Amino acid sequence: MEKALVPPEKKPYQEIGEDLRAQIVQGRYPPGSRLPPERNIAETYGVSRTIVREALLMLELQGTVDIRQGSGVYVMRVPCEEENEEERLLNSDAGPFEILQARQLLESNIAAFAARMATRADIDNLRRIIEQEQRAIATNDTSQDNSKMFHLVLAGASQNQMLLMTVENIWHQMDGNPLWQQFNAHIASRTYRLKWLGDRQTILAALRRRDVMGAWQAMWQHLENIKNSLLELSDEDAPDFDGYLFESVPIFQGKLM
Repeated sequence: MEKALVPPEKKPYQEIGEDLRAQIVQGRYPPGSRLPPERNIAETYGVSRTIVREALLMLELQGTVDIRQGSGVYVMRVPCEEENEEERLLNSDAGPFEILQARQLLESNIAAFAARMATRADIDNLRRIIEQEQRAIATNDTSQDNSKMFHLVLAGASQNQMLLMTVENIWHQMDGNPLWQQFNAHIASRTYRLKWLGDRQTILAALRRRDVMGAWQAMWQHLENIKNSLLELSDEDAPDFDGYLFESVPIFQGKLM
């Protein structure tokens, strides 16, 4: 007798997104209306605002809501039942904050190790990628993913193929993740690209100094900045709130290696 397949357990952001979607279908939030502030939604469900943001990104990806920076989250349309299959596909993806958490824990340590192991050629390659991104920003060129190239070359600078393969797999997952792509669309402007460029310059400077802790801190802060940018995209309240998936202050500071 074959064992019945058990559906995978839904993540918190998926459950909240589905509940908000159901409320929209039921007419509680008609098209054109604004959803409650994220802080209120988080308190209602007893979760962090990062989880609420992932739920809202899921709804935005479905075209149900529109996240407007500095204004709020507005209902665009009432979803129909035929969209259940698309929703099911979305439910198989990790949320953007889950991805960022994994990257922060892994890539910060890779950057620290690369500060010891990077060759002159590695440093030169990273410098060329930064210069290439500077030119791309100046001409508004989006044809190359210099961010991805930088992180992969940095992982390769660890001289450990398993670490490089792991980072390559994470980026492969991001490339095929609709929620991550939806998030990335919010931070693709020239302003954000300049900010990330500055972060990478700080990382490279630490590698050049062979500064292990400095490289770890710079990478941690870079991914922290990306996370905070996602959190602040449509917040109406001041950004000094708790509820992150992980602490803003590096918890391993001074204890690395």
